[in-house]
Amino acid sequence: MLFDTHVHLNARQFAEDREETIQRARDAGVEYMVVVGFDHETIPLAIEIAEENEHIYAAVGWHPVDAIDMTEKELEWIERLSAHPKVVAIGEMGLDYHWDKSPKDVQKQVFRQQIALAKKVNMPVIIHNREATEDIIEILQEEQASEVGGIMHCYNDSIEYVQTCLDMDFYISLGGPVTFKNAPLPKEVAKQVPLDRLLIETDAPFLAPHPYRGKRNEPAYVARVAEDIAALREMDVEELGNITTENAKRFFKVN
Repeated sequence: MLFDTHVHLNARQFAEDREETIQRARDAGVEYMVVVGFDHETIPLAIEIAEENEHIYAAVGWHPVDAIDMTEKELEWIERLSAHPKVVAIGEMGLDYHWDKSPKDVQKQVFRQQIALAKKVNMPVIIHNREATEDIIEILQEEQASEVGGIMHCYNDSIEYVQTCLDMDFYISLGGPVTFKNAPLPKEVAKQVPLDRLLIETDAPFLAPHPYRGKRNEPAYVARVAEDIAALREMDVEELGNITTENAKRFFKVN
């Protein structure tokens, strides 16, 4: 039994075969998924997909790349949607210093606003981090995000930061990069993260695992992530799948 904790079935890449993609995931043992919305287009569709599928849930937030486009109106909208029974987290949110659409100061402001919202509605956060680790950690600590906890989505940073995240009551989620032959960091993290704080994901349609790298990712491939982490930890893949599924169910408060 597997739980893909971060997937974008609401992406345009799945518009033509979404139901077939979901069925392939079921066939691969993926029992649960969280579809993450991050803008005007993807948030309503995330909720719609969750409404239509048992054991599929939604997260609602605003992506840092598009922080320049978020106003008080969007923040209020996300707050209203957070009350939906299938919404289980606020995000993805965070900082992305790779792209320059939104200035860093704007990204930081929007990030802080969403953490405050998560605390207001008492929901955990899902963190997007690209080339911004130190600022991410600083803001999470200053805004006391530990009060609600969260996920470091597709963690791809050094092992040194893992303990800082754990101390804030965060979980570490690993995806496709842990299967890449030239990616030592996620492999080292996979071996050292405490089992009760480990989650798995695909981030589909992005970051497809080996041997699908460069192709469209899909939730069925979270099985490859589980296989490689289990091998790295020298444990049975079914046990790894069950543990990470129970972790995710506990984190998202789903049955």
